[in-house]
Amino acid sequence: MEISFLSDIGKIRSTNQDYTKIFYNQEKCALVLLADGMGGHKAGDVASKMTVEILGLKWEQTAFTTSENISQWFISEIQALNENVYEKGLNEKFFGMGTTLEAVAIFSGTYTIAHVGDSRSYALRGADKIIQLTQDHSLVNDLLLAGEITVEEAKKHPQKNIITRSIGMPNEVRIDVTTQTFLPDDYLLLSSDGLTNMVSDEKILNVVMSAQTVEEKVAELIALANKNGGKDNITVSLIHFEEEDI
Repeated sequence: MEISFLSDIGKIRSTNQDYTKIFYNQEKCALVLLADGMGGHKAGDVASKMTVEILGLKWEQTAFTTSENISQWFISEIQALNENVYEKGLNEKFFGMGTTLEAVAIFSGTYTIAHVGDSRSYALRGADKIIQLTQDHSLVNDLLLAGEITVEEAKKHPQKNIITRSIGMPNEVRIDVTTQTFLPDDYLLLSSDGLTNMVSDEKILNVVMSAQTVEEKVAELIALANKNGGKDNITVSLIHFEEEDI
């Protein structure tokens, strides 16, 4: 398994509120975490880093090797984390802070995703298949699913930045958890919306399936987002599954 990740401030923002990192538990199972923070100056930085570091350190203490165990662990730990971030956000310095979260635990032949917010996870297979594995928890996506706006209207909607679920909510947060099976040569892509708002699925697929290293592919995706405007922080984590991972 090859993993590469990179975060970039973009062309507009004065700070980078994204945060990504990889952790391993006692059975050497990987947990890839990506968070896109929100809030006032520095508050988003705190929320995203806090979320990733706390969840990652707890993962290092586990010995899970099955999706059933990790699914339950995700739900209980992320709920506790939500309360923790919310309470810290009551402090005037960090008022209202929150963050999205993509969490992917990788086992033999499978991976389990926990998702909150509008960062995304994609599976990429072969030369022509890119599958969005998560649904955006956003006002615009709710309108789209209800048939009230079109896909083209969603891309340019003035309330595109309003999310409906995040880590740091005052009440219990609903967490989407799913387990997927991977095949040799599959890719799994995690990204903040700084990539997906700037680069089309077709372009993402072309880069990931190109004859570059995993590190070069991640760097090119970041460069494309910046070339197209870089209106937000851009964070990408790319995982390539190989024969021996099955």
